[in-house]
Amino acid sequence: MSFDTLGLSAELLRAVREQGYTQPTPIQIKAIPTILGGGDVMAAAQTGTGKTAGFTLPLLQRLSTQTSRRSAERSAGQASGQAGRQPGGRASAGARRPIRALVLTPTRELAAQVQESIQTYGQYLPLRSAVIFGGVKINPQIEQLRRGVDILVATPGRLLDHAGQGTVDLSQVETLILDEADRMLDMGFVNDIKKVLALLPPNHARQNLLFSATFSDDIKRLAERLLNNPELIEAAPRNTTAERIDQVVYPVDRHRKRELLSHMIGANDWRQVLVFTRTKHGANRLAEQLETDGLSAAAIHGNKSQGARTRALAGFKSGDVRVLVATDIAARGLDIDQLPHVVNYELPNVPEDYVHRIGRTGRAGREGQAVSLVCVDEHRLLRDIERLLKRQVPKIIQPGYDPDPSIPPEPIKNGRGGPRPAGAGGRNAAAPGQRPRRAGAGSGRADEQRGQGGHGSGGRYAVSDGDRNVASNGAQGSPNGHHHRADGQAGRRSAGSQTAQRAANGAAPRDGAPRPGSAAAKRGHGRRQGADTSRPSTHRHQRRGRSQETAALLGGRDD
Repeated sequence: MSFDTLGLSAELLRAVREQGYTQPTPIQIKAIPTILGGGDVMAAAQTGTGKTAGFTLPLLQRLSTQTSRRSAERSAGQASGQAGRQPGGRASAGARRPIRALVLTPTRELAAQVQESIQTYGQYLPLRSAVIFGGVKINPQIEQLRRGVDILVATPGRLLDHAGQGTVDLSQVETLILDEADRMLDMGFVNDIKKVLALLPPNHARQNLLFSATFSDDIKRLAERLLNNPELIEAAPRNTTAERIDQVVYPVDRHRKRELLSHMIGANDWRQVLVFTRTKHGANRLAEQLETDGLSAAAIHGNKSQGARTRALAGFKSGDVRVLVATDIAARGLDIDQLPHVVNYELPNVPEDYVHRIGRTGRAGREGQAVSLVCVDEHRLLRDIERLLKRQVPKIIQPGYDPDPSIPPEPIKNGRGGPRPAGAGGRNAAAPGQRPRRAGAGSGRADEQRGQGGHGSGGRYAVSDGDRNVASNGAQGSPNGHHHRADGQAGRRSAGSQTAQRAANGAAPRDGAPRPGSAAAKRGHGRRQGADTSRPSTHRHQRRGRSQETAALLGGRDD
């Protein structure tokens, strides 16, 4: 099947061909006709399936068709008005174009990727789009919204900032798209989603599209509230990995992981490698160590400024950076063509994250390799992953790096999923002496002060160092004005460790930092890496399970 058979316009087909695509992916074959027909969609689509084009192409088609029809009607009406207008009458001024489509994403990187896709495929259409997210300046966004846009891509927190300031009007939205809805729920955006929905027309008056990597019970309840008789689409069996990805595990002692990684990159002449760690501090440390080994490396995570993250990704794509070290949430939305190698330097606590990680390679029918360096601490994590995959991942002992069987396992304390000892399985496992986390519980978001962060251009996003903001009123934040927390960990950090982390990131000390030993330093504040961070959060909701707002949103419909 070709794109020509999907009912797309000549302008869209031209843009698709210019990108080198000739055949649609399974998710595109199933989703595009349904969306063109105006129906609601609930789609299970993982990274690398072509889901972004699966909703941007039909969205652009529908909006451009409606724009052409309205322009014709407006021209006819103006001609009629001119004919019947009395002398001295005045023609009405053209109104600013309203926002007709809203795309919500959990992270800045994913928002930027969706905006880039919209611009790429819509370059021959008379439509305007914009992207807004936290972490950079808000005033350029306000100016762009004043000029009017047809499609708005946004992260929830920054969108609500604009709504609070009266700089965005969502009353005429015809299409709502929730991209990576499962990740939005994981990251604690439930309350923000509820507030956004209150600003939109009723469900029955708009088209609703929900894309998620998994169909969890929470996602199903969310779909029941949002969607109207949706078409259920699954591009591939849940939690499966691409057949073209060669997965392999290298058992190794924890203290020799970096040595083995450097050896493998050099000996195999890998030129482009994406490496995953559990924590932001671990990403910084590994990138520095690889640089010491003579490998050009950079780290991206939520504590890095948007400018630093943009430069690191650009260097990785151009080949100036050979190794990109990332944490799970910071890597969401990374769109890297022909990425040949993904390395799990540390296995994720949540098995589904393994599928997301290795889905960065083996895309669009190409072959890829996923390597996992596994120490004795991670044996249970590996078993959890293999249970999810319903298969064992082949193991290879690298000569000279045989693991020492006398080394005992140590607890795994950091990373998404919270503290857990080696051998504790499951998403909600807890360390000894701690209460297990309930489903839906998490560290929550401790966001920057209102009005800080957030700049999106109508073009491809490029942010300078001048966009780095620090939260006002003594708020404790990263160079972006954000708070600190290890990736999703519900633990606490002292002011001293925050200062050390900022030094590792190359950031200058900030004003208003808590004194060591003070109450603020002992409490610590957190933000999820890579998340939109432009609204204050209620810490009460961080310490308990599903909030009342969550239950309200995931409960019954409210049209």
